[in-house]
Amino acid sequence: MTITVENISFSYGPRQALKDVSFSLNTGGFHALLGPNGAGKSTLFSLLTRLYQLQSGEITIDEKSIKLQPAELMQRLGVVFQQSTLDLDLTVKQNLLYHASLHGISSRNALPRIETELSRMEMQDRLDDKVRSLNGGHRRRVEIARALLHQPDIMLLDEPTVGLDPQTRRSLNQHVRKLCEEDNLTVLWATHLMEEINSDDPVILLHKGAVKINGKASELLNQSGANNLTDAFHILTENPEMGAPA
Repeated sequence: MTITVENISFSYGPRQALKDVSFSLNTGGFHALLGPNGAGKSTLFSLLTRLYQLQSGEITIDEKSIKLQPAELMQRLGVVFQQSTLDLDLTVKQNLLYHASLHGISSRNALPRIETELSRMEMQDRLDDKVRSLNGGHRRRVEIARALLHQPDIMLLDEPTVGLDPQTRRSLNQHVRKLCEEDNLTVLWATHLMEEINSDDPVILLHKGAVKINGKASELLNQSGANNLTDAFHILTENPEMGAPA
């Protein structure tokens, strides 16, 4: 399972959000999409999920174009957007059954999957609770469970821990990493929080719409001369002379 992004540029009128972005993700494993707010991460996710149409460049999954085979390829993606998309007035079960039906999964087949994914998220006891009653961390757990119901090969998560406390952020991050190991899931995790990144993670660093670094997270340290990833991130995104295009 390989996702390839080739020479993607995208503009909102006169403002260019992405500039000739290219990278690839190999089968399985946790990959990080790094960048400060406004770097273009959400725009890129909108293109990957076809919320926006490509203006230039190409995105392929296993060498198949998402422009030419969108239905087949989108079925292979699980997505957690930055803004929650759960219906607050429905129960957890109702939200998940609705998602399953959108993917052509019958209630009979969906219920065991719902039970399995909620159990992995330690949320099985909240099945009949309305989403409105859940805290932010629990809602995110439900969204991750929902994204896995149709058994995707690829999971895209756009700033999934924004607004959550450090312990909940760490727990969700660790759970997603475990999914990579257990299910050979390919994950692209977008964030600007360096505590969510390990030094051996493959990373794409976006800055002002362009790829600044494409390699291991440790490369941020090498390029910046910093002693830790947080300082390296700030140096590379605040100093336009640091780092080299990938």
